[in-house]
Amino acid sequence: MTLSRIPSPTRVIAGLGVLVALLFALPGTSAAFETSAKYAYLVDMQTGAVLFEKSAAEPMAPASMTKMMTIYMLFERLKDGRLTTDTMLPVSETAWRMAGSKTFVHIGDKVKVDDLIRGIIVQSGNDACVVAAEAMGGSEAAFAEEMTKRAREIGMTGSRFKNSNGWPDPEHVTTARDLAVLAKRTILDFPQYYPYYGETEYTYNNIRQANRNPLLYKNIGVDGLKTGHTDISGYGLTASAKRGDRRLIMVINGLESEKARAEESERLIEWGFNEFENVTVFKGGETIESAEVWLGRDATVPLVLEQDILVTVPKKSRSQLKAVVQYQGPVPAPITKGTKIAKLVISAPGVDSVDVPLVAGVDVAELGFFGRVGAGFKALVMGH
Repeated sequence: MTLSRIPSPTRVIAGLGVLVALLFALPGTSAAFETSAKYAYLVDMQTGAVLFEKSAAEPMAPASMTKMMTIYMLFERLKDGRLTTDTMLPVSETAWRMAGSKTFVHIGDKVKVDDLIRGIIVQSGNDACVVAAEAMGGSEAAFAEEMTKRAREIGMTGSRFKNSNGWPDPEHVTTARDLAVLAKRTILDFPQYYPYYGETEYTYNNIRQANRNPLLYKNIGVDGLKTGHTDISGYGLTASAKRGDRRLIMVINGLESEKARAEESERLIEWGFNEFENVTVFKGGETIESAEVWLGRDATVPLVLEQDILVTVPKKSRSQLKAVVQYQGPVPAPITKGTKIAKLVISAPGVDSVDVPLVAGVDVAELGFFGRVGAGFKALVMGH
């Protein structure tokens, strides 16, 4: 890597080409994609780069995508031991009478948690949700309050739940961004349970039902999560796809048909993988540049990254990317290793810049008395 130097205190790193992009949102990328969905959100799970968003922070009816929150809370209880997959939960008349999509649980029966999980995820059973909600919260209304509280705690700031399954209610709302947060937390927090979302069919009470997620059958790397549909919400889908080391999370909602949902969701995911890639720009511990030192036993101090920089790169913007090292210098000694003394500014035309801290790679001691006098005299003579 070559360095193109300009007067201190700024250094420009040239020739980065393929290396650098943004860690966060990429303004201007959304315009390159259009969708008939009313709401949409596409994010790279590792870097957090938002590849596409459309009305992603606006309230919307989540329909059965609500069930992801019910499952999240069920997974929590499995993880902390309050429930096991073999725990038997009772079916109330309320659960049995629940309309809409069903697992077909029977009133008065007890159902294993394992069956309820598959009944909710694969079969999208509203009745199975009520069984789980009543067991965890005492009543569905109380559980809905707990859902809202827990959602806020994990970063779903725009969500409010009134039931466990997404049954229409004007006060039951979320956002596309919130559902992406929930999907990410589910994948990260429960890797042992997440594979439930990839199951394509399940049979309960001799009734076989297929998973409604159309992307599970496409062989494009999708391994979850959940569809949703009501007359109010339209057709929606929260999905995650993994190819190699890269994983995307997509939320889409407000479409007019199952066909549109399948086509638009696949198209958006393919666009995300085709138009962007993840690159490790620099490795943690790597020296990026050196800063001049004032009155130090060493004339310079190496500027080092504390950790790897993994970034999401728009493929067509590689050649326009650059990185600049900035610091106020010369840096006065003494300098302690690990002290933040500079930043690496990564930028590209039409894209917000990203600042990454750089730290001192070594200790630099201060010159002794006579050394400081000599340096001061030299600076005076040289006119510095």
